[in-house]
Amino acid sequence: MKSRIIPLPSSFLSYLREDGIILPSDPSENTFPPPETYTDTSISTDWDDTPIPNPFPDLHNQIKSTILELGGLVAPKLNWSSPKDATWISMKKNSMECATPNDIYLLLKSSDFVTHDLEHAFDDTEDSESVRQEDIKYVLVLRKWFKVNPSCEFRCFVRDRRVIGICQRDLNHFAFLFPLKDQLRNEILDYFEKVLKNTFPEPDFTFDVYIPEPYDKVRLVDINPWAPRTDPLLFSWLELLTLKTPQPLLGTPDTVPPLIPTDSEASTDNEEDIEEMEWEPELRLIRKDDPEAYSFATPQYSAHKLPKDVVDASLGGESSMRDFAEDWKKMMEGGVEMQRPGEDSDSDSEGGNTA
Repeated sequence: MKSRIIPLPSSFLSYLREDGIILPSDPSENTFPPPETYTDTSISTDWDDTPIPNPFPDLHNQIKSTILELGGLVAPKLNWSSPKDATWISMKKNSMECATPNDIYLLLKSSDFVTHDLEHAFDDTEDSESVRQEDIKYVLVLRKWFKVNPSCEFRCFVRDRRVIGICQRDLNHFAFLFPLKDQLRNEILDYFEKVLKNTFPEPDFTFDVYIPEPYDKVRLVDINPWAPRTDPLLFSWLELLTLKTPQPLLGTPDTVPPLIPTDSEASTDNEEDIEEMEWEPELRLIRKDDPEAYSFATPQYSAHKLPKDVVDASLGGESSMRDFAEDWKKMMEGGVEMQRPGEDSDSDSEGGNTA
């Protein structure tokens, strides 16, 4: 997919890390209706007309020119993650479609996934002196926007440079996919052999692809780490880690070997009758009677639209939610003093109660 990579200066990274969302002024962006459309009841204050200085004008102009180069609409991401958890705040109704730099800034500033890239990129990884958090060279990737049929997106899992599993990305039942299973699997495996197998530096990773109608061309959407933070979707990580695959006779698995029968009598007496069985990864789809096809009434990434305290309480079960509701009620009634910015929640106030 047509994309452009833009290195990010430290001023922009500091902007992303700041609390609050303040978008720089840009006279060329008509984000709001013109003043003549306002009614008598419209409210105008001094800050409405105060321009917000742009702390990174060169980057801003580069993003604008790149958007024009890519046709006027783009989808953004940082090194690893896209702000797909923040589409609820987008002016485009739950879409990552961006037409201006400020559209991009709004998504990036509102995304927990982007914050994770900035602050916790090496969580759950082995310590290494050669690569440190502060040494990361962050980039903004702008990809040409186009409408995607979610039923044609697939996630592929690679272990030891071999695709060991494929599944849908959209967790709904699509009956038309089942007759296409062999074709889709073959297209994905051919693409992997030709493009990714010997070029990607890591032997274990996942990658997402899009195969639109007539289902004969694979488009690479993204590459994700082989790590728990990557959603295994219709698989589980335990299943992927323990899945048995045929071992190569020699060296590394450059080619997929046939499964060799272990029955010594069959191998000695009827060698000419043995048919080679080529191992193929499972392409897992949601069937009509699968629970997954009916258990997604909650909007995707809805947890990222709530305060973290509420999400944490919900994960603790009914008792945690009850305790949270009682504490909240006490705070509203003034029975519990709310923590102020900068205060240490673990420190006891002077003269306060002790455990």
